[in-house]
Amino acid sequence: MQIHVVQPGQTLWSIGREYGVLPGLLARFNGLTEPYRLAVGQAVLILRPEGLYTVQPGDTVFSIAQKFSLTQNGLYRLNPGLSSQERLYPGQVLVTSIEDRPTEKTTLLGYAYPWANERTLRGILPYADTLVPFTYGFTEAGELVEPEDEGLLALAKEFGAKTLLHLSTLTEQGSFSAQRAGAVLGDDAARGALIQNTVRVMREKGFAGVDVDFEYLGRALAASYAAFLRELREAVHAAGGYLMAALAPKTSDDQPGVLYEGHDYAAIGQETDKILLMTYEWGFTYGPPMAVAPLNAVERVVKYAVSRIEAGKLLLGFPNYAYDWTLPYEAGLTRAVTLGNEAAAQLAFDTGSEIFFDEQAQTPWFSYTGMDGAVHEVWFEDVRSSLAKFALVRQYGLRGLGYWNFMRPFAANFSLLNAQFRLEGQTD
Repeated sequence: MQIHVVQPGQTLWSIGREYGVLPGLLARFNGLTEPYRLAVGQAVLILRPEGLYTVQPGDTVFSIAQKFSLTQNGLYRLNPGLSSQERLYPGQVLVTSIEDRPTEKTTLLGYAYPWANERTLRGILPYADTLVPFTYGFTEAGELVEPEDEGLLALAKEFGAKTLLHLSTLTEQGSFSAQRAGAVLGDDAARGALIQNTVRVMREKGFAGVDVDFEYLGRALAASYAAFLRELREAVHAAGGYLMAALAPKTSDDQPGVLYEGHDYAAIGQETDKILLMTYEWGFTYGPPMAVAPLNAVERVVKYAVSRIEAGKLLLGFPNYAYDWTLPYEAGLTRAVTLGNEAAAQLAFDTGSEIFFDEQAQTPWFSYTGMDGAVHEVWFEDVRSSLAKFALVRQYGLRGLGYWNFMRPFAANFSLLNAQFRLEGQTD
């Protein structure tokens, strides 16, 4: 595995010749579509296939996978886009193995709204072991506010992925309310009803467990939130599931701010089976232009987390999105536009922009002038920033990765993941 940074005058064909890899395969690994145009400074993932197979009439994904002792998901992981392709075509070239297959195990989960694009999800799910539909809320009486998640659950089942019931502070009005959480946490009857209803739906819909995400609780609710998680964990365990919680990205016990004060890392770590560190949103919609998940800031959170929580419980949050800011930035007025990481790289090419790489943040960025004459600044993720974050998982012995979210394609990232790790339970 190598990463090539595009220089002026280079094309996918010249890069393919340099590394001895077919341009079409490079395009597939990197999520590129014809005419395969590349921006200067763009990072290209180089994977060298060890085995190739040309599809014959009558072949199916199942028959080809069997021929090479792979599962269907294993074949899909080696051929990005294949899992969302309607049918095979005679003459189509498939990768059946790559150099330096990994042995290290990891877990990968990601979130999706019920309206997620099915084709995008089909492209991602072979790389994941857990899909989390977003989101279940609750009323003041502890009744669940349920999403229409049947389609997501069926798709996860098709690809053999587990699912989690994501419980947040969503109200029946469709907004998020920390006050709602406080009211239920302080009411024995409502809290008991919420636990009972959550476990009932977990059983009925076949969820593997529950993922709790209560944010902006403040210091006053920290102890009652940890106590609630303890009660919920006992009920979830009794039903055969496991409990996960999402934590704000803290770097110390006494970090000020309502987002951080309600999350007692040590207490919550004791009461749960897995933890998602929400290590993103340093660069955010209404903030100044900067990396969404700068590595130096992310690592500070990880260092603190492993001092309070068993590393084997921790999932590193990964941002599968980018932000485009219009300059000059004006606090309270400037609103960044969200886009996908693949779309960001395409935007760099479309605007004739060179992509730069911030060494401290380990994150790519570029600027361009829009049609209205305004200057824009874009920060996104690529295979270099992905590799740096994967290295943190390995360095600190973390359980795996949690993606916010699975709503946008990012073929190079998932191809890199497949070259770096094996999923827990993966047999191919």
